[in-house]
Amino acid sequence: MNGPFLKAFRTVFAKEIVDALRDRRTLLRLLVPAVLMGPLLLMLMSGLTASLQERAEQRELLAVGIEHAPTLRNYLERQNYTIKAAPADYEAQLRSSTLSDPVMVVPADFETLLAGGEAPRIEIVTDSANQRAEAGVGTISRLLQGFGSERATLALAMRGIGARQLQPVEVQERDLASLQARSTRLTQILPMFIMMAVLYGALTAALDSTAGERERGSLEPLLVNPAPHAAIVAGKWAAVMMAGLAVAVLSNLSFLPGQWLMRSDALAAMFQFGWSEALRFLLLQIPLAAGLAAVLMALAIRTKTFKEAQASTTLVVTAISLAPVVAIIHPGGEASWHLWVPGLGQNLLMMQVLKGEPLTFAKVMPTVIVGAALTVAGLALVARSMRAAVAR
Repeated sequence: MNGPFLKAFRTVFAKEIVDALRDRRTLLRLLVPAVLMGPLLLMLMSGLTASLQERAEQRELLAVGIEHAPTLRNYLERQNYTIKAAPADYEAQLRSSTLSDPVMVVPADFETLLAGGEAPRIEIVTDSANQRAEAGVGTISRLLQGFGSERATLALAMRGIGARQLQPVEVQERDLASLQARSTRLTQILPMFIMMAVLYGALTAALDSTAGERERGSLEPLLVNPAPHAAIVAGKWAAVMMAGLAVAVLSNLSFLPGQWLMRSDALAAMFQFGWSEALRFLLLQIPLAAGLAAVLMALAIRTKTFKEAQASTTLVVTAISLAPVVAIIHPGGEASWHLWVPGLGQNLLMMQVLKGEPLTFAKVMPTVIVGAALTVAGLALVARSMRAAVAR
């Protein structure tokens, strides 16, 4: 690079940074959410986990008609569960999510059917849209299965048959996931928020440095300067990328003190996010920030007003926000082509970091290549649009 190019690049870069810092209201709108995002997310997730743990420790069940099943009540109480009567309007409360526990409904002829060798039907009433109530269904189901196994064991014993005949196969689960990997069941939304922080940090700067300057009438005077157009484009692009990365840095670092606010000891033990994870998160965002900065500038430079530029970049915002969903709905799980999709590749790699798995060169390179390709293509379109504006 020659002297005039570097001088023009530094001048434009410094100008864009100063302009961004001067707009304090917009700056605060970006930085304050980035700083608060980590603590708020971790507090919400740990609060949910803590509430579920507290419910499990209370060992309470809501039931209707339990007075018709003294044998079932006896079994449940021997499991150290307290049985409470469900409210009369439990169905309405479950639908409105004001009731956070499923309800066990026992038929009036429970003991008669049980004594006659028939299987009484017990309903577990819940609402799948009520996630807290849905979480308790498994507990009731396991308790009822235990009651059924105990009754069958007693019946076999009375006939002189060993209890092992009831369970000829012993089943033992073995979980291959590490303690850190299990935490990702709750923390898998964190990478998406990091990427959206990068996107919105770059978006504001990209729109202001292109469509915003055109609307204010300061873009055309800048372009008629003798400075190389490539240096002007590179300076603006570097400033936009730095804006996105600055928000990403704050978002990453906010998870470090956020861990101190966790209410759930179990989640705090599983969620290991230190300086090493924060640094790897940031490095993974560099290709995305570079590519997004160039693409957003390329879209915004072709518009005449700031509002029109916002509308033109909606597709990019939607694509990045929906990219992580592909990994969830894809039936084959993680595929190699996922790493070549902007946003989706970064999401998968950050999930590996959260799981404590090492990042390999083969997995990181596709995101770097795609980021570089988007950067080159986007900056080429920006430079061509600027040349066209000068020619007019």
